Amino acid sequence: MSADLYSERPLFGGAISTTFPLRFQDVSDIRQVPDHQEVFVDPTRDESLIIELLDYKHEVADNGSAVWFLQDLANEQDGEGFTLLEQSPAVEAPGLLYRNTPAIVTTAVGQMAVSKGRQGREAQNIVKVYLANLRLKEVGTDVLITAYEPIVINPLSESASTVGAGLATPAMASGFLPMVEVFKLAVTNFKVYDWGLFV
Repeated sequence: MSADLYSERPLFGGAISTTFPLRFQDVSDIRQVPDHQEVFVDPTRDESLIIELLDYKHEVADNGSAVWFLQDLANEQDGEGFTLLEQSPAVEAPGLLYRNTPAIVTTAVGQMAVSKGRQGREAQNIVKVYLANLRLKEVGTDVLITAYEPIVINPLSESASTVGAGLATPAMASGFLPMVEVFKLAVTNFKVYDWGLFV
């Protein structure tokens, strides 16, 4: 059983919320992330959860959208050895409606080697990345929920001093909810309270 406590967490000034463990701290202000992102981390495990609001990509098909965004993320982060592990088909989210039009949701999971911040390729960690794309077409927005789970921590990475180098300890072995479950919680509990955020 997990020792994690979790609750509904307000995002973007309370216009949106989702649910995930309290051990994830908001570092959006500390890291000076863009206004369209909120970033939460568990520094003791080097896990992170990012919620991002993007302009709707008309040129990207619903069915492959999560894979498209995951590959784009790998390119943006110079992720080496990107491998797509799984993907879901597009499904409607009947609980997430704007003017009776449900959001379309797809997910993808991949693995890649990335470095933190300005560290170079010699300090890359191998991470598993879970990505959900919630397509809010009626308000012209693609919402990305991205979760990072370390698999191998490079001894040269800044993470090594906090979590240790080598194979990452599985969350369950430490009494925590596995990252895949944290990701599912965040995706399935995503709510919009103020659609004015988008329109």
